Order: sequence, then structure tokens, then C-alpha cells
Amino acid sequence: MTTIFNFFIKALVLFTAVPIHECAHAWTAEKLGDDTAKRQGRVTLNPFAHLSLWGSIMLVLVGFGWGKPVQTNPNNFKKPKRDMALTALAGPVSNFLMAFISMIVYKVLYYTTSTRLAYIFLYIMIINISLAVFNFLPIPPLDGSKIFNALLPEKIYFGIMKYENIISIVVLVLVWSGLLDTPLGFLQSKVISIMNFLTGWIDVIFSLARGVSSV
Repeated sequence: MTTIFNFFIKALVLFTAVPIHECAHAWTAEKLGDDTAKRQGRVTLNPFAHLSLWGSIMLVLVGFGWGKPVQTNPNNFKKPKRDMALTALAGPVSNFLMAFISMIVYKVLYYTTSTRLAYIFLYIMIINISLAVFNFLPIPPLDGSKIFNALLPEKIYFGIMKYENIISIVVLVLVWSGLLDTPLGFLQSKVISIMNFLTGWIDVIFSLARGVSSV
């Protein structure tokens, strides 16, 4: 039952977090002046416009994954390097926001209803954080590489991007081998601690409410 439950949650996240992540890229690019993704029908929450076969499989099996890359044309941006970085940043930020909202819902449900329902949102929060942290890695083709490369000279940036396909294969091998588990797990735990701190006011409210009801 636990395995089936975990699979269900990952599938649920796949059809929510990934579309929102990719739509955030497309929407931000459009707002910054590049309508390439909009013309390709990517400014939508329809999951089938965004899902990648291998990225989806990876998410369901190991908890890390990606969607179909959102195409952009830097020539349409007023400040290409900055706007490319902001467009890349939008995806992980959307996952952090979803994780934050899920943490709030989790705590409210935990204190008021069944813990089973609450833990669905706990898992949603954890996987969204996993997606965000994973995509923040400064490795092509992940979002973090576009954010990090905004700080690099163009010669170095394009030199790195020549090997994007090779680097992508290396990343897959590292994920499958589990070599990234420790550093990613450390980063995820830190983010979860921050989320717990930012939603601490919910714990205080329900703690006070229980104190009043027991008087």
C-alpha cells in the first residue's frame, strides 16, 4: 500500500508541479518580450503540453525529473543574459511556492483532520522541493545552469553549452547511481527546515487554540 501511495503522489505531482514549472518559464519569457513559447502553446497548465517522457519516468521512479524544455529566443529579450536567467529562475521558484502552499495545507489538515490526507500534501511539498533543488543545480540543461551562466562571459557560456548533451547523460548517470543523493538530500532538508520555520505561525495558532480549549 505504501508503494502504491507513493506512486500515486508522484504521479499527482507530475501532472501539477511539472506543468506549473514549465508554464512559469513560458509565462515569464512572454512577459520579458519573447513570445516563442506562447506561439508553441506552452503558456498553459495542460500537462500534456509540457511532459517529457524520460523526465516523467525519472520523477516517478526516483523523485527527480524535468519537463519538455521551454524554447526561448534571447534576441527577443531587452537584456538577454538577465532575462534568460529570470526565465530560468521562474521554474524552480514556482516549485518553491507550491511547496510553501503545500506545507500550509499539510499543517492545517494535520491539526484538524485525518493525518492520511495531510501526508498527501507533505509528500507534494517534499517532491516540489526536490524538483526545485534539482533544477537549481548549475549543470546543463537544468535551470541552474542558465542562472549561473548569466554571470559568465559569453565565450565560456557557449563553450559549456557545446557539451550540453554529454553533460545531460552524465547527470542521468549520477542520478541513477545515487551519487547525487547525499548533496541533494542535504539541500532539501535545509529548504524543508526553512519552510517549516516560515509556516511556524500555524503551529503557534493551533497550539494556542488547544491551550484555550483545554482550559
